[in-house]
Amino acid sequence: MKPKGENTPAGKQRKSKTSKSRRSFVKLLPALGAVGLVASRLPMATLAQTPTPTPLPSPLPSPTPAPRITKDMLHVAEKLMGIEFTDAQEAMALAGVNRNLDAYETVRKIDVPLDTEPAFAFHPAHARKELYGNKNKFRFGKVELPQFKSIDDLAFATVPQLAELIRTKKITSTDLTKMYLGRLKRFGPKLLCVVTLTEDLALKQAAAADDEIKRGKYRGPLHGIPWGAKDLFATKGIKTTWGAEPYRDQVTDYDSTVVERLNEAGAVLVAKLSMGALAQGPRWFGGVTRNPWAPEDTQTGSSGSSAGPASATAAGLVGFSIGTETLGSIISPSSVCGCAGLRPTYGRVSRYGAMGLSWTMDKIGPICRGVEDCATALNALYGPDGKDVTVGDAPFNWNPDTNLSTLRIGYLKSEFEGTGFTNIQPGQPQEQRRAAYKVALDVLEKAGAKLVPIEMPKFQTASLRFILTAEAAAAFDDITRDGRVNQLSGQSPGDWPNTFRTSRFIPAVEYLRAQRARTLLIHEMEKLMSQWDVFVSPAPGSSSLLVSNLTGNPAICVPCGFVTDRPLAIMFTGGVYDEVAPLRVALAFERATSWHTMHPKMDFA
Repeated sequence: MKPKGENTPAGKQRKSKTSKSRRSFVKLLPALGAVGLVASRLPMATLAQTPTPTPLPSPLPSPTPAPRITKDMLHVAEKLMGIEFTDAQEAMALAGVNRNLDAYETVRKIDVPLDTEPAFAFHPAHARKELYGNKNKFRFGKVELPQFKSIDDLAFATVPQLAELIRTKKITSTDLTKMYLGRLKRFGPKLLCVVTLTEDLALKQAAAADDEIKRGKYRGPLHGIPWGAKDLFATKGIKTTWGAEPYRDQVTDYDSTVVERLNEAGAVLVAKLSMGALAQGPRWFGGVTRNPWAPEDTQTGSSGSSAGPASATAAGLVGFSIGTETLGSIISPSSVCGCAGLRPTYGRVSRYGAMGLSWTMDKIGPICRGVEDCATALNALYGPDGKDVTVGDAPFNWNPDTNLSTLRIGYLKSEFEGTGFTNIQPGQPQEQRRAAYKVALDVLEKAGAKLVPIEMPKFQTASLRFILTAEAAAAFDDITRDGRVNQLSGQSPGDWPNTFRTSRFIPAVEYLRAQRARTLLIHEMEKLMSQWDVFVSPAPGSSSLLVSNLTGNPAICVPCGFVTDRPLAIMFTGGVYDEVAPLRVALAFERATSWHTMHPKMDFA
């Protein structure tokens, strides 16, 4: 049979019917799942091998119910999917499509907790121990202790500095914790970066740390260090709000793996820090989290959903913080707030107990005031926990060796020169940015880096972004259906409510095809990284940010200057499971500059 045409009599008649049924179809399309699936409640063998049996005649036959989905509705759906079936093919599929509605409705009635992951796991690559050694080693470089007259002078000290002061009993964890709690109370309301102050827990943990250290039981460099958690990590008996109105009173009865591991390291949780509602942007139910460098800016704010951790760390309200990234939410806020932000390899840190947004893209990492702070936090967090099956078993062998001449380092020349780069910082002239980046690259070369221009793989990467929105829509399908999503303060076209609704129209087949295309992108990235240990790019608007988030590669950003009184950042990306190489290059850059020692004035409280 020839394909149908719009200009044939049959096509014109169908077009008329289509216009009449379009409105009904749009109402039913979410239930159809975009009619992308043709699975049935019947066994697959039955569907594949045998025709539907003809029922025996009944003495009192009941009328056949009219199908809820008609052929005209299917035809409209075909337009969405970019495919066209014949009349006969549509008639054959119609019964199965209608049966699927029953299956969909049954599945929707199953109580699936939001933290339940799909029955598949994404692995960017095998955690090959032979590449990175089999032993876990960690050591600091030489620590220069800061001069201080009072504990308040240590607000902006780095983790290695604070750790050495605590280890040598020059300060106590309790005094340090009280200082940070005081700053959180003073500056938190202005910056809108604090959701819940965990004062009672913090003082209890700090006292325990002091007691253990006094008795000679020193747990390591995070022992007694106050930290802040992005408010999507489960904390037993303490609110975990996800920054969103429907969950603002949510309390879990367990700790996430991140919280457990930092408890084991002896760190002190002082606050649950703000995050964009359901991990989008800086806006949460308390307002827009501010950037301490520009607290009057209510539009850009601290950027990214890890806005609270970045703001609090930059403002000296915590010793360090932990955030998450799906598509830039560690790198972006760290960049605009002048922090060091590490996005580890996907599958480095367990996501157990963390709000799931995109199961194949979510990553957990530290936001700190220095590169070695990030290495220290990652050392406490990484590795399997038996709960998150995506976590690879590869060692993290950190040392502060910064001999860059032994590393193969590429850089995205065109982006540093101003093309192929998206600037999210308002009011930063291109010429000033270009000049600042030229200085930064010169510093790297003087530090021993041999920079070679490279390009990212030629791939239609932007077309894969809907992988994230499809997974996010699935994660929060319940609140989309029951209307709670309408409680979110963000209701513009670019906010989650509209995105969740829009993503209900993504066919399952297209989602899986995109994931297959993603595999090809991963192979292209593997080819690139086989030639380079690290590549350098601007942050956070580099095209490599989307690519590396899809491929799972690690990256760290550090401040590299100022333009119009706002921080500028540079990013270092490494191979999968090799955080050490980009950390080493970032540390060499940090040691050759003083940008990381500059802090906001904090004269706005």
